[in-house]
Amino acid sequence: MSCIDRTDHRADRRIDRGTDRRADQRTGHRADDIRAPRRAELLASLCLLLGLAACSSRSPAPVAPQATAPSTAPAAAPASPSVAPSATPAAPSAAAQRPPRNWDEYREQAARRIVSANAARSYMGVPPEPLLAIPVIEIELGPDGSVRSIKVLRPPRQALDTVQLAIDAVRRAGPFGSVAHLPQPWRFTEVFLFDDERRFKPRSLDR
Repeated sequence: MSCIDRTDHRADRRIDRGTDRRADQRTGHRADDIRAPRRAELLASLCLLLGLAACSSRSPAPVAPQATAPSTAPAAAPASPSVAPSATPAAPSAAAQRPPRNWDEYREQAARRIVSANAARSYMGVPPEPLLAIPVIEIELGPDGSVRSIKVLRPPRQALDTVQLAIDAVRRAGPFGSVAHLPQPWRFTEVFLFDDERRFKPRSLDR
């Protein structure tokens, strides 16, 4: 082969190679042009799927329960049964009593009033035997039944303190009601029967 033929052959090979390269470049450009929209679509679809997945995975934030303030009011204590205090019987009013017609009736009414005014210091049962003490006193009254003076007619042989107990009991019970309609002198006597507990019973009521 001559030098000219070799040169032509090389030139042809170069031309073929250039042609092939240009054809490959065109084919590559076309493939890129076709792939670009597809990639954009895929990216858009992927973003949409990711967005949907993020929305679905997002659960609503739990609402914190409101703390209820503890009640500061103390619990009501169970009601305790009320116990009525033992009431001392009140002395009957002198105005409410029937006016006594004589000194015997007046003495009995006065004895009941003395017991009522000294309920914790007296008794109404049968007097015990023997008695602790038997003081005898005389009560002098004013026209309205108020106590003017008290005289000891006979002190007991023992337990002399019962004399003062009898005097105090009479003063607690006074006044005893008007004696203006009764004959003078306005006074009466009473015998006090004391038991071992130093409680008394007027003899006017021991019948």
